[in-house]
Amino acid sequence: MTIDKRAVKIGYVCTDVLASVLAWLFFFWYRNHVSEDLKPGKFFSLVYSSIAISVFWLMVYGFWGFYKDYFRKSRIKELYYLISSVLFGVIIIFLILIFDDDGSEVYQKYYRTTALYFFIHLIFNAFFKVWFLTLVKKLIQKQIINFPTLIVGNGPAAWEIYHDITNNSQHLGLNFRGFVHLGIESDSMESKTTLPGLGHYSQMESIIEDYKIEQVILAIEATDHQHLEEILNNTEGKKIIISILPDIYQILLGLVKVQHVFGTPLIEIRQDLLPVWQVVVKRAMDIMVSSLVLIFGFPFLFTVGLITRFSSKGPMLFFQERIGKNGIPFNIIKFRSMYTDAEKFGPFLSSTHDPRITPRGRFMRKTRIDEFPQFYNVLVGEMALVGPRPERQFFINQIMEIAPHYRHLNRVRPGITSLGQVKYGYAENVDQMVRRLKFDIIYIENMSLGMDFRILIYTVLTVLGAKGK
Repeated sequence: MTIDKRAVKIGYVCTDVLASVLAWLFFFWYRNHVSEDLKPGKFFSLVYSSIAISVFWLMVYGFWGFYKDYFRKSRIKELYYLISSVLFGVIIIFLILIFDDDGSEVYQKYYRTTALYFFIHLIFNAFFKVWFLTLVKKLIQKQIINFPTLIVGNGPAAWEIYHDITNNSQHLGLNFRGFVHLGIESDSMESKTTLPGLGHYSQMESIIEDYKIEQVILAIEATDHQHLEEILNNTEGKKIIISILPDIYQILLGLVKVQHVFGTPLIEIRQDLLPVWQVVVKRAMDIMVSSLVLIFGFPFLFTVGLITRFSSKGPMLFFQERIGKNGIPFNIIKFRSMYTDAEKFGPFLSSTHDPRITPRGRFMRKTRIDEFPQFYNVLVGEMALVGPRPERQFFINQIMEIAPHYRHLNRVRPGITSLGQVKYGYAENVDQMVRRLKFDIIYIENMSLGMDFRILIYTVLTVLGAKGK
């Protein structure tokens, strides 16, 4: 017997709705019938307010990331994050509803009201969340909820981790479907377990799809680490949890964080690059900044467009297909900085003294003015303010032959500016594009709003100093 995981998620959401509504009703009743100094105020209809309050708290919890990986949550961590999220939500409610709901001039009443609601909501939601997560953990322990798992490797390390988890960590709910081998002779898994071999690691993409794998454990011997990059590339973009068995050096460096796998230390390879709230804020900043630039900068952009149109033969705007997030193509927009027949002999990267660039186009490229129409790409969600620069498929194919890890760039939206652009600048050939790639990988693995802010500052300085090319 198994339970559909989507039903569990719906149950988790419904539990939050129930807890939020009950807390609100209790708070409303207390203000009307128990509290002497807190008047009922000008609350709108109790029914409508209950609906609104439940929707509000679902948005807050989603913003805080409560609905991601909800099967593997620690109850202690859940309570820790619950306190901060409830504090944030209650402050918003205080400012919108409570602060002026009875017209009182005694601010202490406002503070008591806010504190009262904070503790009521926290207690109700803490109880229901802990109860629900405890129920889920029991279902996982009984394998009613389980996670199809694949082991990569068939040597002693694979046997060790399989034995450890099956004997000591049944509560994790890992349902081992089989293992994939690295093409190296070893009979550890075949002789010691009944776990089937599912094929070679190069077939992992199809194996993950066929067996509906949700977790991959990389149990690779120290001598086989040369396969690691290819394995990670083969699993790129899959909605799975990837963990790796560390070596002694990684343990000594403090990279290993033991969470649930007691006795089996693993490094979890991060799939979520940003917390949910930072994803929301980053996208909100993209929309706000691009809207402001397009609205208030329209006279300037229109003037640049007219100059471009009449300074040389051809249209004012230039459209070109680039590859975006998840490998989806889109048309990037620029002010035309080259002559119209610039690529009559095929695609070429621009260089410092490129004869294809018009005189005014050279100035626009130095000041990055030619990039300004891309704020429209940002507004519609094809690009971000900060992210790896998008490339054409023609050049991506050449880069992939030298650096297959280029596909990691597809994990994020491409940007108007990037760490690679700031630290390296425009690339004039494929080898330079590969060298610039390391800066984009560093950005992706260290993404944060703070890093975006620093990159934007450096970009502004580059524009003001006309240091582009």
